[in-house]
Amino acid sequence: MVGLPFPPGLVSIMDTVGPTWLTSVFSGIIMSIIVYKLTGFLSLLCFKGYDKLSKAEQVEWNNRGFSTFHALIVASASFYLLLLSGLFDEGSQDDLIINRNSIVSNSVLGISVGYFLADMSMILRNFPALGGLEYVLHHGLSMYSIFLSLISGQAQIYILMVLFSEATTPFVNLRWYLDVAGKKSSKMLQGFFCSYTSLLTCSSTLIR
Repeated sequence: MVGLPFPPGLVSIMDTVGPTWLTSVFSGIIMSIIVYKLTGFLSLLCFKGYDKLSKAEQVEWNNRGFSTFHALIVASASFYLLLLSGLFDEGSQDDLIINRNSIVSNSVLGISVGYFLADMSMILRNFPALGGLEYVLHHGLSMYSIFLSLISGQAQIYILMVLFSEATTPFVNLRWYLDVAGKKSSKMLQGFFCSYTSLLTCSSTLIR
C-alpha cells in the first residue's frame, strides 16, 4: 500500500524541527506545571491568608508564580545572549546578525513556547478569570512569532529583545500579590514600583 506523500511545507517544517528545542518546549510545559503546584504548596505554608482566598484568586496566585519564574529565566538568558555571549557581536561571525542562533537561544525560545502553551491552556480553561481575548491574542501572537523564529533560525535577536522586557513581569506580579494581601499602600510596594519604572525604562532603551 502506497502512503500519501506529506505536503512539501509540512516536510520542510519536520526537517527543521530539532530535538533540542522540542525538548525545551516540553521542559517549559513541565516547568510551568511544577512551579504552579509548588507555588500553591509554599504559599499555603508561608502565607496565612492563602487559604482564605477564593478558588479563582488561588488559581491566579499560582499562575502568577510560574509567570514570574518564566520571566526571570528568559530575561536573564536574553540579557546574557544579547550582551554577554558575543553571539550577536558585529564581526564575530560571517553570518548576518539576523540569521544567528545557537543551542542556548533555541532552548530559551523553546522554553517560552512551552510556557505560553501552558499559560494559554490555563487561560482558556478558566476563561475569562485569568484574562480576556486580549490575553489569548497576546499569547497566540507570541507563540506564532517565536515558532517562526525557531523553524527559520532567523530574527532571534529581535525575539530575545522582546523577551528581555519580561524582566518587568515580576514587579507587576508582586504588585498584584501585595494588593491581594492587603499591602497595596506599603512602602515595599512603593519601592518596587520605583524599581519597576527604572527597569521598564532600561528595557525600552535596550529594545530600541
